[in-house]
Amino acid sequence: MNWLVVGLGNPGRQYAGNRHNVGFMIVDLIAKRLGAKFGRHNRAMADVAEARLGLGGEAPRLVLAKPLTYMNLSGGPVAALAQFYKIEPAQVIAVHDELDIPFGQLRLKLGGGEGGHNGLRSMSKSLSTKDYLRVRFGVGRPPGRQDPADYVLADFAGAERKELEFMVDRAADVVEELITKGLEPTQNAYH
Repeated sequence: MNWLVVGLGNPGRQYAGNRHNVGFMIVDLIAKRLGAKFGRHNRAMADVAEARLGLGGEAPRLVLAKPLTYMNLSGGPVAALAQFYKIEPAQVIAVHDELDIPFGQLRLKLGGGEGGHNGLRSMSKSLSTKDYLRVRFGVGRPPGRQDPADYVLADFAGAERKELEFMVDRAADVVEELITKGLEPTQNAYH
């Protein structure tokens, strides 16, 4: 079975450490673990890496993707990749930041609302459904009256950076288990 694992983020070095780019960080780690290299996909505005999760012909095939459009336009590349690789929305996993979850906590779900996340809104529109999997990485709410958009477009704070590598590693584990074990067992293990 083929899976499309999409890390949501913004392209460009200036955004690399932003909270909004944690999806890119997680997908990069999965690619590194599997020895996969990203390259530009000709039919979609995305960097793509292909790998198998495990050994043998029965191992799930992963298409790891980082859309090169900005976050708000992520849906176009995701839909193009899903069509190109013949992957149904139920086998699409969006990996993204989530303001409504405390820093470092992970939540998984199938479908539902976008919670004001423009990357998810774009994906739902382009896929013509909200019924795809989500791995939500908590970044917490902005302090005081800080604008949420400014907050997610800022780098992780110093205290967060100390734990970030561990939390990204844990999120990569969650994505892999979601594929190999399914939604409910993975939710039970990590929620």
